Amino acid sequence: MTAMDWTPLPKGSFTGIDWSADGASTGHDPYLIWAETDQFAGYGLKRRPDWMPLLIELTPGTTVQQLVSASSKDWLCVPGVYTSGVAPRGFRYCTARVRPRFFKAIQAGGRLHALVGRVELGLPAGQHADGPTGVVKFAPPGDGALLRGKVLGLIDGGLAFAHANFRSGLRTRIKHFWRQDRKGFGPEPAGFGYGHELIAAGIDEVMRRNVFGGLVDETRVYQVLHAGRELDKRLNHGTHVLDVACGPRTVAASIANLPPSFDAPPSWAPAGDDASRCDIVAVQLDWATVLDTSGGSMNVHIMDGLMYILSRCARSARVTVNLSWGTLAGPHDGSSVLEAAMDELIDLEQGRLGIVLPASNSYQARTHSNTTLGKGRQAEFQWQCKPDDNTQNFLELWLPRGARGVSVQLTPPGHAPLPPLEWGESGSWNDAQGSPRCAVIYPRSVAIGANGTCALIAVAPTFAFDPLRATAPSGSWRVRLANSARNRVTLDAYIERDDQVIGVRTGARQSNFEDRWYDTSGNPGSFVDHAENRTLIRRSGSFNSIATGTRTLSVGGTRVSGPQWALYSPQNPDPVPKRRRRPGVVMVPGLDAPSDENGVLLGVNAAGTRSAGVVRMVGTSDSAPQITRTIFNAL
Repeated sequence: MTAMDWTPLPKGSFTGIDWSADGASTGHDPYLIWAETDQFAGYGLKRRPDWMPLLIELTPGTTVQQLVSASSKDWLCVPGVYTSGVAPRGFRYCTARVRPRFFKAIQAGGRLHALVGRVELGLPAGQHADGPTGVVKFAPPGDGALLRGKVLGLIDGGLAFAHANFRSGLRTRIKHFWRQDRKGFGPEPAGFGYGHELIAAGIDEVMRRNVFGGLVDETRVYQVLHAGRELDKRLNHGTHVLDVACGPRTVAASIANLPPSFDAPPSWAPAGDDASRCDIVAVQLDWATVLDTSGGSMNVHIMDGLMYILSRCARSARVTVNLSWGTLAGPHDGSSVLEAAMDELIDLEQGRLGIVLPASNSYQARTHSNTTLGKGRQAEFQWQCKPDDNTQNFLELWLPRGARGVSVQLTPPGHAPLPPLEWGESGSWNDAQGSPRCAVIYPRSVAIGANGTCALIAVAPTFAFDPLRATAPSGSWRVRLANSARNRVTLDAYIERDDQVIGVRTGARQSNFEDRWYDTSGNPGSFVDHAENRTLIRRSGSFNSIATGTRTLSVGGTRVSGPQWALYSPQNPDPVPKRRRRPGVVMVPGLDAPSDENGVLLGVNAAGTRSAGVVRMVGTSDSAPQITRTIFNAL
């Protein structure tokens, strides 16, 4: 094998930061550094974007208005909702579209350096977020149009807004609907500058014009409102979840305490609860966000979605938001920018807002490893990247504070090892044309978590239709960690989510860890998580990375009959609570609800994309809305 070496990281084409300089990466988002390293190829761009969407955390005591006043509209655009009365006093988070001048302003000596604490990249796959249109001033609906009482909010993908389960006769219960991508029908919602908004009166009018034989022609409604293509499927995630949360029938009443029966599966029970009659504000995520299951732009669009829901409600309204979405990598201690923002928003709203999230379906996906290294000790992860994967793969190594003695060495499949990289060092491994096949980005601290640091390993797709696009070898990537520090270091390795959404083929293939000691039988009673087990792969600790905050509610999946926990769900209590872990890491869901009927009949039934259609979906995405419904009814 020929000798291998790293190539220094380039100067960013957008930020202008020389990422190879000592300390340049400190405190930044490593995904931003990787995006500039591969020239935004992972986002489907042929050149750098004109504007870059970010989620921003301000320093304590700083207001969004101060940020805006200290900036120029030529290079920073904050949606007007964040400087309006919708944002509670003292809220230190906002989204923004920025141009390169912003990154000069946040450097030491810049006019924003003392104001901006952290920034996270928010680019989606396929296209960059719409640039600001200039229509960013916020004008709330008239006072009479603001929703009062109890309101249910939904942030998801694929919402069939003309479905009979979300109507009362020919009047929709979805009072405000924001589709966040370029497609769709309706004006941009004031104060956000992108996407399309529909209000109830407009939806009702189109439905009334398309009634035949006493029934709404839903397909025609979606065609008229430019929503047909993504809703021409039997199952859509957002429709299914919203039906569980507030449809005219309840899951729990139909399946609780009933024995399994294949001849006559239990039918849902009619509901007369508040949720079945409530007003709804729904946000359909940018379709590029939905397709990019790694969460490339999720933070920006979810934050804007939460502010949109609040902006359509009176201050007296009580709002419960279901967010059946998430990723797998991240700090898992509530310190990501989005999690910190949601926690602060809930706190400042003083009981007015609740946010419910699923705990994830990755418990047996082999996407989490954990180990503790004493001085002079080593550990090696075997990371299996699949062939024919048309998307990038990411592995995050999370280390606590004081772990500067840990080095990272990467060996690509079929190649000699690359040199070890120490704390604060980074590099890319390039092909003959100079395009990166992979990179290790190991900053001394990162923007995507507040405790310790993260070494990001980014790997190019293993397959590409474009012959000019860099590809990486498939197979087992060996990641060797060595600790030269005096103290023991406990670290976690998380593989980012990289699967396909329902009904869409993106070419994504989920990578995973492998080793000879892991029990692949799926036996829930195995000793995978015991400290004495030689495998580094751990089921415990596999968790939704945006559901570990202190104020949001996480929900795991259980079975109606048989062993309690669904095999794909995190469990409570943790199977091995004595295993070493990083401080603050969340391992267990706070609540649970059925996501399987039994060990054979997985999932629960709920609405298909068209009225009267019923489909089965599996996962904690269906557990979360049951808790959302319970909380909503109890308000």
